[in-house]
Amino acid sequence: MYALLKLILNRLAHAIPTLVGIIVIAFILLSLAPGDVVDILAADGSIQDAATAAAMRAKFGLDQPLPMQALNYVIGVFQFNFGYSPIHSLPVSDLIVSRLPATFLLMASSILLSVIVGVVIGLYAALNVRTWKDFLGSVFAILFFAAPSFWVGLMLMVVFSIKLELLPVSGMVSMRINATWFSQALDIARHLILPTCALGLFYAAIYARVMRAAVLQVSKLDFVETARAKGVPEGAIAFRHILRNAVLPVITLIGLQTGNVMAGAVVIEQVFSWPGIGTLLFDAVLDRNLPVVMGVLILSSVIVMVTNLIVDILYFILDPRIQLEKHS
Repeated sequence: MYALLKLILNRLAHAIPTLVGIIVIAFILLSLAPGDVVDILAADGSIQDAATAAAMRAKFGLDQPLPMQALNYVIGVFQFNFGYSPIHSLPVSDLIVSRLPATFLLMASSILLSVIVGVVIGLYAALNVRTWKDFLGSVFAILFFAAPSFWVGLMLMVVFSIKLELLPVSGMVSMRINATWFSQALDIARHLILPTCALGLFYAAIYARVMRAAVLQVSKLDFVETARAKGVPEGAIAFRHILRNAVLPVITLIGLQTGNVMAGAVVIEQVFSWPGIGTLLFDAVLDRNLPVVMGVLILSSVIVMVTNLIVDILYFILDPRIQLEKHS
């Protein structure tokens, strides 16, 4: 327990300066882009004269030197203040909080689907290596790794929404009146199926290949051969000895690819009109709404850091042989 606590504290000690560095660099880079919040307001006619523009720049601190703006922004971020969105006339934090549950739901379901499907197919293919079952697993991995997620999403939409009319085309909820909480949850689940599959199958293909290779490698280790020599059933060997060790590379990949999953969610949310962070970011880029872009960037960084911390903890629990020095 002490070793695990030390690992968590060590990761947090590294995460804080890393996050500050990301905020400062991103803030400076976005500050180099032409225009600011006041220019956006002036472009849509909300500001009519130079005096009002100067007052607005003073209000948002845009008249201060860039280092001071960056320092104030960093302090504000740690107070959950990401600035103000002139397009929405709302604080950026309010916009993010309103969209975050939808994106978390999509990412969590996609990661869960990809891990379950990838691990099962990879394990099954490796246990039946050089058979037609292994061949089918390879076809699945190659097909969904090569196919773009947005194309998979469109094909799923055409088949299951337009042709078969089994699932909703887009959105997160249907237009319902006086719906119970159970029917609302069921309705959200139905809307979630297609975007989850579109986003998750690509990573399932990656995990399937990684899992297959890991299972084949672990199967040749001495402790597996010893278990077979003792007469342990193959099923028990597969799940008790091989699976626990072979799944470690998959867990590592989950942490490494969290940022990619969130980037993929931006595209999938656009395809299915899913009201999450991705849709908010896409609209912010088109509108040059830099405070929102900055807020989403910081949120993405935090999500990646937290996910990597969780992965390190899982890795430490699943393989107690790992020493803290290997995590440092």
